[in-house]
Amino acid sequence: MAKNESSDIVWDIVVIGGGPAGMMAAGRAAERALEEGHDIKILLLEKNDSFGKKLLITGGGRCNVTNAELDDRALLSKFKDAGKFLFSAFSQYSVKDTLEFFHSHGMPTKVEAGKRVFPVSDSAKSVRDVLVKYLKGVIVRSNVEVTGFVQSTPSKIGAVKIKGKGKDKANETIRGKSFILATGGTSHPETGSTGDGFKWLAKIGHTIIEPSAALVPIKVSDAWVKKLSGISLPNAKLTLFLDRVKQGVGKKSVRKGKILFTHFGLSGPAILNMSSDIGELLKYGEVVLSLDLLPDHDYSTLNEALQKLFTEQSNKKFKNAITGLIPSAFVPIILERSGIDGNTQCNSVTRLQRLALVKLLKDIHIHPTGLLGADKAIVTSGGVKLEEVDFRTMQSRLIPNLYLVGDVLDIDRPSGGYSLQLCWTTGWVAGNAAIGDTSTNSS
Repeated sequence: MAKNESSDIVWDIVVIGGGPAGMMAAGRAAERALEEGHDIKILLLEKNDSFGKKLLITGGGRCNVTNAELDDRALLSKFKDAGKFLFSAFSQYSVKDTLEFFHSHGMPTKVEAGKRVFPVSDSAKSVRDVLVKYLKGVIVRSNVEVTGFVQSTPSKIGAVKIKGKGKDKANETIRGKSFILATGGTSHPETGSTGDGFKWLAKIGHTIIEPSAALVPIKVSDAWVKKLSGISLPNAKLTLFLDRVKQGVGKKSVRKGKILFTHFGLSGPAILNMSSDIGELLKYGEVVLSLDLLPDHDYSTLNEALQKLFTEQSNKKFKNAITGLIPSAFVPIILERSGIDGNTQCNSVTRLQRLALVKLLKDIHIHPTGLLGADKAIVTSGGVKLEEVDFRTMQSRLIPNLYLVGDVLDIDRPSGGYSLQLCWTTGWVAGNAAIGDTSTNSS
């Protein structure tokens, strides 16, 4: 895929990073140039031997493309304080535009729980293939590592330094008129996201908020959790406590959704979306997660459901009857923690045992001990201070011919398709704006 080009060329647009935001930016720039009849030279640089390496592992390889929340205001509320910066960008390229983009490029999608959107193929490769085809008109070079910016003036980037990898180890200077930085954050560094872009930005005067793991699985001390490795609960409820005191209000302390039991602890959307709060609270005391296996029942209705179950299956063994309410994998755990003999007939379960069982099913304690590192994080928080970016164009307010997109921005967001939507929106806006600036400057 790599194509060597002379370093004598002055590129109109140089895009650094071949992930989702970078490919979208380069593709949109080429598309707009074609639409308007501009002869524009666009170069996309990627340090790996192929594009979208991290994209291919998102969503367990299925790729959660976006979130099907079509109301921009409701969607942007999920980005916390950063949401107010994003209205201009999302007014130009929204979730609806993303869906139309993939559908028009032959990739049908489906909506699952939590409005998460996936390709019908259940393969991240389908997403990557659409983006690679979208690069028509873009010169691409893979296996080249950018090592820094070269400023032609204090407020202008004139070039980037690169060094080749593999057989092509020559150092070069790539000159350009506009540059789009899409180097990502620090999650999954094995895919190339090593935070290099933050160092370059700091050198040219940008304020960088120190990156930290934002959506990351958690480690726990409970042996029974690890025994359930590979088991998932599609609809569980988690409540967060510090030193026995419930933390936060509303969604800050309670999450409902899918959780996954692993050999080290817990993962899944509900856990990932609490992970930053858990990591922070672990600094101050004992953190406990209260797991509710049956969040659609309150204590009263669950007690009634158990009474009905035990009456209808009065001669059945407790361990067999209880599978009508909870996943079978959980039965040994519940037997151990409830103290009820699994061979007890349902009509012999006492009222006190039943009430204790209700409390157990609604309040199983799990003890987090830490977070996995950035190498296991889905995304990282931190990056360029948002006040230093013009979100109408994604231009740096310090260096106007530099555009900043995707994970290089200090934007915290939940799991559920929001990260990739941020890449699609900021990438499209930057590519679109960079062509407008280039065509204006050359006319």
